[in-house]
Amino acid sequence: MGNTTKDYYEVLGVDRKASQDDIKKAFRKLARKYHPDLNPGDKTAEHKFKEINEAYEVLGDAKKRADYDQFGRSPFDSGGPGFDYRTYASGDRFDFDGFGDIFSDIFGAGRGFEEADLRGPDLVMGIELTMEEAFHGATKPISFNREINCTACGGSGAETYQQCSACKGTGKVTSAKGFFKMSQQCSACGGSGMKVTKQCHSCNGQGRFLHTESLKVKIPAGADTGSRVRLRGMGGSGKGKGSPGDLQIEITVRPHHHFTRKDDDLYLDLPVTFGEAALGAKIEVPIMEGTTVMTLPAGSQSGQKFKLSGKGFPSSRTGKRGSQFVTIKIAVPKMVSEREKEAIREIEKLYKESPRKGMVTS
Repeated sequence: MGNTTKDYYEVLGVDRKASQDDIKKAFRKLARKYHPDLNPGDKTAEHKFKEINEAYEVLGDAKKRADYDQFGRSPFDSGGPGFDYRTYASGDRFDFDGFGDIFSDIFGAGRGFEEADLRGPDLVMGIELTMEEAFHGATKPISFNREINCTACGGSGAETYQQCSACKGTGKVTSAKGFFKMSQQCSACGGSGMKVTKQCHSCNGQGRFLHTESLKVKIPAGADTGSRVRLRGMGGSGKGKGSPGDLQIEITVRPHHHFTRKDDDLYLDLPVTFGEAALGAKIEVPIMEGTTVMTLPAGSQSGQKFKLSGKGFPSSRTGKRGSQFVTIKIAVPKMVSEREKEAIREIEKLYKESPRKGMVTS
């Protein structure tokens, strides 16, 4: 036992009422920080690690913790009842087989055959939509390649196999790292505990092969550039009994020739005649599902913006629609007759002063 003088709760930085899970989390955090193999030659880190290990040996065990809370450190310092540490007489060397799950976080130590069961990778593919398809939602056919497990060998890559001689079928080997002894994944068999004696002829020992999938994917209304649709289980195959990954469909919405979109709002430049702007009018305005009628007030100015609430895009999360903003642009005829020119000159007389008055500085 070390010569720690601090209270064990203080050593781990936890409250005396901390749960066992909180104590374990605190130990994991400190172990990663002060482990001697991660701090070579640092005597302070080595001493600190011994302290936190000593504290966790007691507080990490519910019965020992109860004895400590009742009697303090004395039963443990004297090697009395409940003193059952894994310290063995070889200087200050410790065997942490009992803490394999904790130190696997630090050094990647294996957990035998279970470590061979890995989830497959996610796949990403792109798909383009028109703005109309993004607005209404769409069902699009897609085709992609992904790896799937070989049905002949179940993904093992072996037609026949035998127990790994290096780890005796356990999937892990014990080795010394610095002055600690730890269990790690067997490199000879990759943690499976088995060695291939004859490769599967169907997949040439790969355990998986490339397969072309063709299916239809439903894109919800309101999709925007950069949003994704996830198809669970349609990614790459897992290792061993690991589940397959997912396929993520990344969406790009093509620009529209009239509308501009920002989040769930739409923007539209709408040409109007001089008469409509000057006298006011009820005019048809394009919206994504067709047209609607908007009242243009008399005296409307070119560049003036109007808001049509609830005429924008539906939110892909809530379904609530954004707004459409309409900016009017007064259209000027390019070709006018002499009679029309006379009429325009009469209109010009309506201006009591120059519309540019006050813009010229001296």
